[in-house]
Amino acid sequence: MRTFDPKELPTGEFHSLMLGAIAPRPIAFASTVDKEGNVNLSPFSFFNCFGSNPPVLIFSPARRVRDNTGKHTLDNVLETGEVVINIGNYAIVEQMSLASTEYDKGVNEFTKAGLTPVASTLVKPPRVAEVPAAFECRVLEVKPIGNKGGAANLVICEAVLLHVQEEVLGGNGKTIDPFKLDAVARLGGDWYLRAQGDCLFELPKPLQNKGMGIDQLPAHIRHSGVLTGNNLARLGNTQAIPTKAEVREFTHDPLYKYLVHKHQGNPTETNRQLHLLAQRFLEEGRVQEAWKALLTIENT
Repeated sequence: MRTFDPKELPTGEFHSLMLGAIAPRPIAFASTVDKEGNVNLSPFSFFNCFGSNPPVLIFSPARRVRDNTGKHTLDNVLETGEVVINIGNYAIVEQMSLASTEYDKGVNEFTKAGLTPVASTLVKPPRVAEVPAAFECRVLEVKPIGNKGGAANLVICEAVLLHVQEEVLGGNGKTIDPFKLDAVARLGGDWYLRAQGDCLFELPKPLQNKGMGIDQLPAHIRHSGVLTGNNLARLGNTQAIPTKAEVREFTHDPLYKYLVHKHQGNPTETNRQLHLLAQRFLEEGRVQEAWKALLTIENT
């Protein structure tokens, strides 16, 4: 690996490397107003949520790297203490990008990007009608981190209302369907990510159940030449392995019998094929079947 010291590189070079590596990043499509009521709308990919009680969101309108100037969004939140963080999606990604143009102060990016302002309920800045979700926020604190080009300005916000389009809610009305949300995120350079299709996958989180861990896997599984680290972690996320009776029952499976018969007399290849079969089961989410395939190896 190459090593980069930010103190030894021009800020712009390290900025590009950092944004290329820390990705994908969600986008805060922030609408604000100044003290005269002039509206500003701009996207920021230095953004995330940091708590739910109270609900806290933080984004950073960093100082421009090239000339150390500040953003109109930062000026506005300092003046009014309010912001709407709109969550853009693929349907408006190019309009959202257009709104990032550095228009002069007082120019309304809603108009430039062809988006529709909707009056908020508790704060003065309007929200974007076309987005799937929008948080009305009051600013708790603005924390500058330095005063040079590229320096962060952490805008720490409390979400006081959340608006969500009905069509992106899940069946119970209490969750958001990621396929319907069709979210976008920033990568490095001009690259974006669309969270859709094969990009989306489910992974059981080890929160309620305490998995055994990779260190407790049998040695022939732990040192497999086929299974990846992800495969081993999926096995290590289980609490209990199949019983000996369940493993014996699996040996009557036609696919197992075919593999063993095909490679009869070559135990090394038989074991490799069983590891490949277990890997396929894991990729299909069939963890117990993967365990059964692997545990038959102790008896072959």
